[in-house]
Amino acid sequence: MKTSNILETVNMVDKEHFDVRTITMGLSLFPAIRGSAKDTASAVYDLVTKRAERLVKVGEDLANEYGVPVVNKRISVTPVSLITAPFKGEEVVIAKALDRAAKAVGVNFLGGYSALVQKGMTSYEESFIRSIPEVLAETDLLCSSVNVGSTRAGIEMNAVRLLGEIIKETAEKTKDRDGFGCAKFVAFCNAVEDNPFMAGAFHGVGEGECMINVGVSGPGVVYHALQGKEDLPLNEVAEIVKKTAFKITRVGQLMATEASKRLGAEFGIVDLSLAPTPVVGDSVGRILESMGLQSVGTHGTTAALALLNDAVKKGGVMATSRVGGLSGAFIPVSEDEGMIAGVKCGSLTLEKLEAMTAVCSVGIDMVAVPGDTPAETISAMIADEAAIGMVNNKTTAVRVIPVPGKGVGQTVEFGGLLGAAPIMPVNPASSAVLIHRGGFIPAPIHGNKN
Repeated sequence: MKTSNILETVNMVDKEHFDVRTITMGLSLFPAIRGSAKDTASAVYDLVTKRAERLVKVGEDLANEYGVPVVNKRISVTPVSLITAPFKGEEVVIAKALDRAAKAVGVNFLGGYSALVQKGMTSYEESFIRSIPEVLAETDLLCSSVNVGSTRAGIEMNAVRLLGEIIKETAEKTKDRDGFGCAKFVAFCNAVEDNPFMAGAFHGVGEGECMINVGVSGPGVVYHALQGKEDLPLNEVAEIVKKTAFKITRVGQLMATEASKRLGAEFGIVDLSLAPTPVVGDSVGRILESMGLQSVGTHGTTAALALLNDAVKKGGVMATSRVGGLSGAFIPVSEDEGMIAGVKCGSLTLEKLEAMTAVCSVGIDMVAVPGDTPAETISAMIADEAAIGMVNNKTTAVRVIPVPGKGVGQTVEFGGLLGAAPIMPVNPASSAVLIHRGGFIPAPIHGNKN
């Protein structure tokens, strides 16, 4: 490796907040299914603790050897609703076993307390979904998600209605922590099977038995690359982002390959996503502003984000043998100091966030709303995002936190990478009649492909 390349990487880490955001081990739980919930829980614990016992150490070793921080070591598992299907009403037994296993091996989070109901919700899946508030309140590291729609299947509106209620109940059960349980839950459309990021990671049924998926992140690197380039046309800005994304992703490819070898697992994917943090200088919002916006959220923000997202994908795809996950630019509010500033100055609203999700990764993410927001309004947010994902054949999601006892103008502190969320106003007009119709929204005509 050239000395200039080494020095460039060192500078990216020291001054531009570059890191490998996560090494996530995906595990199939199917071998752990037994005849009872108690026996299955025991087998699940044994499987996870045995297979992932060296995950944290390997992540730390790689960080020390290559000089690139590995911020999180995580596990994703088979959608748990498939494991608990024979044990309706006993789902929490297996959930607690997974949480204990995550603590035993020392990972940051374990994802996969998930259900896939995009074309219909079975009785055992409904029972599973109704267990989510209790599970998220009584576990510490377990994350949950539900996929309610897809371009192929349409949107399951009965599940959408139920999730509004589930999110409200989760907030109430964790009100002593400002509804923190909701930060561990995501509602998806077009969920992917190899996402290494929380809270939406699960190990898809089409995946191998044990996979390593790596998420890289470098908003700060991209931001610094654009400094002093204010006079360039936007196509040249895109070229700079592409070249920067390539450099970032090469490190992810190296880490993923090495981690897979050392853990005796298959190399899955590298997720190219720019995932921000609350640290100043590590913001996707500030990248957009560096393209010429006075404040993120103003007119032109969606266009700038479309350029950024596309350039990240084009640059990263050439740098790794297998791209996957979500791969793009994340726009969580509480985790991005630039986005927080946009909300506080009034330029960034929920409506603008929704428009931005049509061209970036995921959706309305880590958004705090008043605690008295009706469940139907939350369901309607999920329906809107699912519609954007369904029609545009992309992954969209909602991770929203109705903060009990708090309202617009207040801020909720979650700490760490989850940051601080200013509570945003929601549209006061009711969506209740629409949501209570139930049924399903049919798939778009372009979803009918064979």
